Amino acid sequence: MKTRSIAAALGLAGVATLTACGTTEPAGSDTTPVANDSADCSDVETSTGPVSLTDAFGRKVELEQPAERVAVLEWQQTEDVLSLCLSPVAVADAAGFELWNSSEELPEGVEDVGTRGEPNLEALYKTNPDLVIIEAYTPDDEIIKTLEEYDVPVLATKGADAADPIGQMKDTFELIAQATGREDRADVVLEEFDAAVEEGKEQVEGSEVTDFVYFDGWVQGGNVAIRPFGQGSLMGELGEAIGLTNAYDGEVDPAYGLGQTDLEGLSEYGDATWFYTGTEDESGFLQKMQQNKIWTSSPAVEEGRAHAFPEHIWTFGGPRSAQQVIDAYVEIVTQ
Repeated sequence: MKTRSIAAALGLAGVATLTACGTTEPAGSDTTPVANDSADCSDVETSTGPVSLTDAFGRKVELEQPAERVAVLEWQQTEDVLSLCLSPVAVADAAGFELWNSSEELPEGVEDVGTRGEPNLEALYKTNPDLVIIEAYTPDDEIIKTLEEYDVPVLATKGADAADPIGQMKDTFELIAQATGREDRADVVLEEFDAAVEEGKEQVEGSEVTDFVYFDGWVQGGNVAIRPFGQGSLMGELGEAIGLTNAYDGEVDPAYGLGQTDLEGLSEYGDATWFYTGTEDESGFLQKMQQNKIWTSSPAVEEGRAHAFPEHIWTFGGPRSAQQVIDAYVEIVTQ
């Protein structure tokens, strides 16, 4: 499940853990990344020549040639790299990616370098990356400062932007495409995403479903916590992009558009159609929620308007995950 970005998750202890690895470059591996066959990549062309770009925080990134051996420390960006038909040499929390994100498949041989919050930098740099892709919130995030001590370029992407979540998703994807010389491939993927949105609009038009609330949650202290995806959330905006109306109007955070409530608070939106994440987490959220009397007595549940999304759809992903989201909305709304 999405937690804070690496930068936000790093407290002083986390920073100490990272810097304790030292800045001496370890002996590395020159193993060629396994080709990515999880997408239609047979005709993908890569540009050549030097790359000069500005990342999401105004930092200049200079490469002698498009990056080929990329290490990625967040799941959305891992997905993006794979969608661009490039296999990363290293990723953070590979098992978590495979559980929560089914839009792309990690090939064999990709090094798992630990958690997204506290990656193992020694393992990371042993893979000899020519670019490290991270997610951050501000230009002075500790993860940026730490990685800049190594002699490998760092591409910092923005975690989210509630002002335009779909635009932010596209911007991140295009930025990674620039760094890897795969702008043509990015154009293809984004055209397919835009086409999916237009097709979704046509299919949803005239549906009885209009207002919706999307949420996930977890169990904390034995209680069910609900996280609605409100205005400015990617899930909310994707639903509205195909003609639905996000009914959740509670307070949300300024980056991800996420709210916080409980089942009683959620029940205030019982007249809307409910969609929720269908991947069970280790806290047993789904089971606990579905056994709660507030849940079972809600009009949305009693009237069959509460729907689990298919498992393994990442709600904070790139264009391929976003297409899965649109397909899921359409399938449920039109059934």
